[in-house]
Amino acid sequence: MIIVLRSGATQEQIDDVVKRLEKLGFGAHVSQGVERTIIGAIGDERRVNLEEKIGVLPFVEKVIPVLAPYRLTSREFREADTTVKVGDVEIGMGKFVLIAGPCSVESEEQIVETALRIKEAGAKILRGGAFKPRTSPYSFQGLAEEGLKFLAKAREVSGLPIVTEALGVEELPLVAEYADMIQIGARNMQNFRLLEAAGRLHKPVLLKRGMMNTVEELLMSAEYILAQGNHQVVLCERGIRTFEPSTRNTLDLSCIPLVKMQSHLPILADPSHGTGRSDLVETMSLAALAAGADGVIVEVHPNPVEALSDGPQSLTPEQFYHLVREIKKLAVVMEKEV
Repeated sequence: MIIVLRSGATQEQIDDVVKRLEKLGFGAHVSQGVERTIIGAIGDERRVNLEEKIGVLPFVEKVIPVLAPYRLTSREFREADTTVKVGDVEIGMGKFVLIAGPCSVESEEQIVETALRIKEAGAKILRGGAFKPRTSPYSFQGLAEEGLKFLAKAREVSGLPIVTEALGVEELPLVAEYADMIQIGARNMQNFRLLEAAGRLHKPVLLKRGMMNTVEELLMSAEYILAQGNHQVVLCERGIRTFEPSTRNTLDLSCIPLVKMQSHLPILADPSHGTGRSDLVETMSLAALAAGADGVIVEVHPNPVEALSDGPQSLTPEQFYHLVREIKKLAVVMEKEV
């Protein structure tokens, strides 16, 4: 249920509603806007009639049932778009954010060089994998903490905040120690213990859609993070598995406007994993911008031919420069700030 307080409700009245909900066995999530305060009641609404218990208070305007199974993630809970801040970078608010970097951190030299070159081109956040979930146990698994240290060095040199993936609850505190934003990858989208643990950290989270998951399941996974009190969540469409063999995945760009209608959370597109082909990344990045995405996350490597992972889908720095130029042209038409 959503409880909408009357305009001008005091902090004392807000606290009163929260205490009443807690006494009734509900969790309470407060969202304070410019004119209205909305409180989400989290719990089994079949046990208690909140219309009778809370709706009668003089400073409560109305009590609204949430129709979507995801409550805190829904537009019903928060009408205005959420803006997520990663370091000094804002995702949302009419901006189109470029996140770039290699699939895997391979050396300090590689990640520092990449960071400097993508920043010069216009990227705002550096991505790079220190822990790599690979299909084969014999493939390169990442440099672990050493990779995190290299990422921190690249941040120091370039000034770019970093996003990197945590594969499990055990390594989450270590990743959080270094990262400005924690990525939860497609394979872990429904790792609910990991989602809850990330929610308790209160650090920005990049949540990727699973390759075989629906939009509703993506939003329900985000709900796990928000339910722990962390509303700093950015969604990411990275391609779903279909019968099409010519691309690594099928980048479902219809997901972007659909999420925008149903949720207040920002959403990015990942055309690198979505297609698995560097020659399609620029076109699909432009398409994502046109579809309403809040940014893209793309893979860039100084020498893709020698990359230890995902070389075929990685752009060279020169290709990334061209991509940024084309995005800036379209962003003017879309009234987005790059």
